[in-house]
Amino acid sequence: MTDPPDPAPTDAPEGEDGGAADAGTGTPNAADAADAANVADAANVARRCAEAMYERDTAAHHLGIEIGGVAPGRAQARMTLTEAMVNGHGVAHGGYLFLLADTAFAYACNTYDAVTVAAAADVVFVAPARAGDVLEATAVERTRFGRSGLYDVTVRRTSDNAVIAEFRGTSRSRPAPVLPQ
Repeated sequence: MTDPPDPAPTDAPEGEDGGAADAGTGTPNAADAADAANVADAANVARRCAEAMYERDTAAHHLGIEIGGVAPGRAQARMTLTEAMVNGHGVAHGGYLFLLADTAFAYACNTYDAVTVAAAADVVFVAPARAGDVLEATAVERTRFGRSGLYDVTVRRTSDNAVIAEFRGTSRSRPAPVLPQ
């Protein structure tokens, strides 16, 4: 697994300890500190869930899929297309593109320590990819409601950032934790 990207900088003033500051006084406030702690804890849970899943993910290991960019409701999956993944037209077999997108989707929707599976998914193939291309699927949560969630995944070729496929998945959580108890 690779580390997630650094969070984007904000224009908010910093307090003396480098944390968030109260807009009126420029000093950190308790609510901001609590929010920062909750965000850090959620990011830690997301990372631990991805690590636990990756340990058991024989499909990802077998296909050389790397997981990164994990945060609550988000994940990235990267894979190099091999000759074995190319169809009779000399382009990536759609099943492998779906599999890569589905993998990013799975890691994104399991970042809350609740076992979550796909309820439905579909994909639109936008452009061809070929053997040797490195593809990256980026999954983003759109909404969660009850035990269900909706996620969008974009698959891009890393060499030119071309969109190869767009995937939408619906998830359903089960009453079981991802992390070993």
